[in-house]
Amino acid sequence: MDNVEILLVEDSAGDAVLIRQIVSEVSAAVSLHIARDGEQALMMLGDSDFRPAFIILDLNIPRTSGLKLLERWKSQQIPVVVFSSSLNDGERARVLELGAREFIQKPTDIDAFTQVVRGMVERYAGPGKKSAGSASA
Repeated sequence: MDNVEILLVEDSAGDAVLIRQIVSEVSAAVSLHIARDGEQALMMLGDSDFRPAFIILDLNIPRTSGLKLLERWKSQQIPVVVFSSSLNDGERARVLELGAREFIQKPTDIDAFTQVVRGMVERYAGPGKKSAGSASA
């Protein structure tokens, strides 16, 4: 079975470590790639050999914000889930308008955080899901 690739765009080392741990417990067939800022994410997404099943995107990241990243990079084939601590309804509406599939507020409770991340992985990279480059929807 091929590894399903996920791109996590997250500058918080703590959140990145926690998400990596949760993903590793969900499935051994998932490879998590981490970009620490928007510019690194755009560079990774510009590589035609890199086709993640989906992207988990924090909005408050350095160099190029999550919102700017969504404005600059558009792909209908790769789902983007915004995973942010933002409470701003305007930002929520804007990211959905720019093509994000979901806007999920980061829970502060560890159990809720774990459940939310597991749910994302199951929805977008679970059994029967193919990487974005391997089939058209």
